[in-house]
Amino acid sequence: MQLDDFTAPDTQAARTAFDLASSYHSPAVLNHVVRSWLWAEAFALIEDRRGVDHELLYTSAVLHDIGLVPAFDNVALSYEEAGGHVAVALTAGAGWAPERRQRALEVIVRHNWPSVDPAMDVEGYLLEVATGLDISGARSDVLPRDFVRQVLAAYPRLSLAEEFTASVTDQGRRKPTTAAQRIVRGGVAGKLARHPLEAVAGP
Repeated sequence: MQLDDFTAPDTQAARTAFDLASSYHSPAVLNHVVRSWLWAEAFALIEDRRGVDHELLYTSAVLHDIGLVPAFDNVALSYEEAGGHVAVALTAGAGWAPERRQRALEVIVRHNWPSVDPAMDVEGYLLEVATGLDISGARSDVLPRDFVRQVLAAYPRLSLAEEFTASVTDQGRRKPTTAAQRIVRGGVAGKLARHPLEAVAGP
């Protein structure tokens, strides 16, 4: 498995999603969302997951944290739901059918679930395990080490630990009934500070 094995979909939705993320995210968070897509695709490959909608997975991965951005922060909704609605609007502009737009919302919301049944939502499952790896270090020994090094060399973690901790803590404080508060109480700050991938050097 090599980094070059994975290519972003060349579609309007995928290109626009990346452009939006690039415009609003810091370099650290932008690298995080791209790594999340790459981890998701890698898990799909090693687990032989069939029937994956790769355009949906990419678009959802790139936009999954857009609700943390002040411009898209929602006064009441959780950041993942707010981000999901951004994805709905973006994919509507790309011509997706209503049912597929709803899938983008579902995948982004479910990435913050404690777990997702792949039989129910394979894209939601893949994004959940991918972000679990990138934020909490879950299953950090599953993907091939050389591939992990290549991804981290191309998309380094930078100041993700500090930025994500600050953002999700703020979300949890203002929206205590949302997943952000559960993530904070689950010790996300410590998990990021001691993240196993922080010690992995690039090639």
